[in-house]
Amino acid sequence: MKKGLLILTAIVLTAFGLLTIFLSSSVIFDWFGIREKEGNYVLFVVWSNFISSIIYLIAAYGIIKLKKWSTWLLGISVLILTAAFIGLKIHISNGGIYEPKTVNAMIFRIVLTITFTAASYFIIINQKTIKQ
Repeated sequence: MKKGLLILTAIVLTAFGLLTIFLSSSVIFDWFGIREKEGNYVLFVVWSNFISSIIYLIAAYGIIKLKKWSTWLLGISVLILTAAFIGLKIHISNGGIYEPKTVNAMIFRIVLTITFTAASYFIIINQKTIKQ
């Protein structure tokens, strides 16, 4: 059961990381005309998502290898996303243009990353205990 949870977490984290890296890099580098379709995106939010996507992929590998640093990496991602969200709120309050869906997307991403962080922590702690 625990090994299944470990593999499932790593697969979902990898899939989410790959999807995020594709979407954010498509906006940053204007691939496939996605930048235009995104409307009033906020570039620092897109960059924070891009950086987090790389962290997700590295952390997924760390989870498979039962490395404690994967939990730390995901925690750093939570901090990056939270800082970007605060920056987004400041941007909005100063009259900056944005897409309303960005606020909900950021909340979803922060909650999901916190969930991945907690899952990583409990999976690695439980696996280390079982191996000893």
